Amino acid sequence: MASLFLTIISLLFAAFSSSVVEAAYSNGYTIPKLLPNPIDSCWRRNPYWASNRRALADCAVGFGKSAVGGKYGSIYVVTNPSDDPENPRPGTLRYAVIQSKPLWITFARDMVIVLRNELIMNSYKTIDGRGAKVEIAYGPCITIQHVSHVIIHGISIHDCKPGKSGRVRSSPTHVGSRKGSDGDAIAIFDSSHIWIDHCFFSRCQDGLIDVLHASTAVTISNNYFTQHDKVSLYFT
Repeated sequence: MASLFLTIISLLFAAFSSSVVEAAYSNGYTIPKLLPNPIDSCWRRNPYWASNRRALADCAVGFGKSAVGGKYGSIYVVTNPSDDPENPRPGTLRYAVIQSKPLWITFARDMVIVLRNELIMNSYKTIDGRGAKVEIAYGPCITIQHVSHVIIHGISIHDCKPGKSGRVRSSPTHVGSRKGSDGDAIAIFDSSHIWIDHCFFSRCQDGLIDVLHASTAVTISNNYFTQHDKVSLYFT
């Protein structure tokens, strides 16, 4: 069973010092000359990374290295931390992640997003928190289900709670009735080409990252997990 998991999921829990990571984030991603981490070496050496954010998609490693996220789409800037699960407003994170077209999603400023129900992502999306302190917390969190090519980078997901039964929009044309989510930070179901990198996870009611139901081509790299007793579940 362990060997089967290894053929499906690339577990790249790279060892890194939290103090180095926090310093890098707080000073505008200025990084020491020595970069043993191949992902950091790929993009952080470029002082103009913010002018070509989508180059991050070329830095993935492991089984999820082909995840393109929103590389071939427009930049979408989240300006509003509010949430409406059924009819999301333009400018919100939910409005961005449900769109049918590829999008590279960034944030106009620091924000704490309290979701009113699980955030159901569509294919070909990148959530890129670089340059802002972005937290998804104190409510239901992220569901990646029956989709492909999703990148989540540089955000904090913590204190997630179970979602309620109710109607949740998953695309511009579809609103479905959901039975509720378990309270995971990120739940991945039957999805492929997923890359979760440089995120902070803590204190969720269920697991932190679950990868389930025939999900494949997944890389989980350089993340920080703390204050939790059920970090991850992997089951095919």
